Amino acid sequence: MFKRIFKGYFKVNLLVKITVGLVLGVIFGAILGKHILWVQPFGDLFVNLLKMVVVPIVFASLVVGASSINPKQMGKIGIKIFIYYMITSAAAVALGLLMGNLFAPGKGMQLNAGGEATLSNALNTPPPSFSETLLNIVPSNPFEAISSGNVLQIIFFALLLGIAISILKSSEDVSKQELGKLFSQFFTAIAEATFIIVGWIMQYAPIGVFALIAVVIAKGGTQSLEQIGILILATFVGYVLQVVLVYSGLVRLFRLSPIRFFKGIRSAMLTAFVTRSSSGTLPVSMEDCEENLGVEGDVYSFSLPLGATINMDGTAIYLGVCVIFLANAVGSPLTFGQQMTVILTAVLASIGTAGVPSAGLFMLAMVMKAVGLPLEAGTAVAAAYAMVAGADSILDMGRSWVNVTGDIAGTCIVAKTEKQLDLSKWK
Repeated sequence: MFKRIFKGYFKVNLLVKITVGLVLGVIFGAILGKHILWVQPFGDLFVNLLKMVVVPIVFASLVVGASSINPKQMGKIGIKIFIYYMITSAAAVALGLLMGNLFAPGKGMQLNAGGEATLSNALNTPPPSFSETLLNIVPSNPFEAISSGNVLQIIFFALLLGIAISILKSSEDVSKQELGKLFSQFFTAIAEATFIIVGWIMQYAPIGVFALIAVVIAKGGTQSLEQIGILILATFVGYVLQVVLVYSGLVRLFRLSPIRFFKGIRSAMLTAFVTRSSSGTLPVSMEDCEENLGVEGDVYSFSLPLGATINMDGTAIYLGVCVIFLANAVGSPLTFGQQMTVILTAVLASIGTAGVPSAGLFMLAMVMKAVGLPLEAGTAVAAAYAMVAGADSILDMGRSWVNVTGDIAGTCIVAKTEKQLDLSKWK
């Protein structure tokens, strides 16, 4: 019987399981109140599992992402699409922060009130200024940065290492080429193995979400539900504004029809929304670019895989809103300097966000650390993070939709500037 239940559990869609865990956590937390607090260790276990894989997945993914940019292909097309990706990512995280400040999700919750949960000492330490953050981005010891979880230093070193590997792979010296390929395969193997571990952790996620949400509801009441709703609303408003204002505006700026653009990528947008995967949507995105939008293969065969690796505008919006929510929820609103740090960290970290379901949840933990909100089991930060985790599947649909739309918009714009776009498809 237990074997049948165990097998049945793994056959159920993860989104369904997490949603059920969230709903049951709300119900049991509201009904049983403090009598449900005994489940907290199950939630703490989930938090510890997430922390375990954050640094490996971010470091390996960043190295793989940076090493995938072939310097020989970084001609006009590569430079243009890379600049586009960086600009739209910065706009996205700024938009996310704007939505967070306007909607103020989590404001007034004060999960740390009454000593119910203790914030990390990092929250009581004045955050470094933005200029200090920039100066401290270069690690004196990369291994120390990795072991201590220094986010910006990890990102900086991983990007340099990835670019160096890319140069090795494209070297005319055969021995250096082989070394570059070996290093690339090594970090790719680490990333893929970590993704497998992430898959295991996400199978435990429904239980962890149930426990964490039940404890949050038991301690904070139904106000927590209202704040989750505001969080989801703020994030999706940011998603829509990014697509309608930023992408449509850029497409129109280059004298292309936004209406024709959206009609041409309906399949890709729907696939991204349902599968919650930028990488998994690649075949559909490529087909839409060629068949519906008239983009030549030389452009989309380079820009779309690159975008699925380093362009995560939806994730950037998500990070901006969620960090504001977390800071408000624990009664420690972000300063202007901290919000600038979020922009810098999120733009750089987006390069290492894998185009797979729920990857943004792990990136969020890194950005939290950068602004003095470390994820520690049993703290108010962990309780607020649990609320985000409970809603992550819904938020993930929207951010994948934005990611893919942004990739295709950039591809069309670059193709137009390079005269590799069949304009008859846009009539």
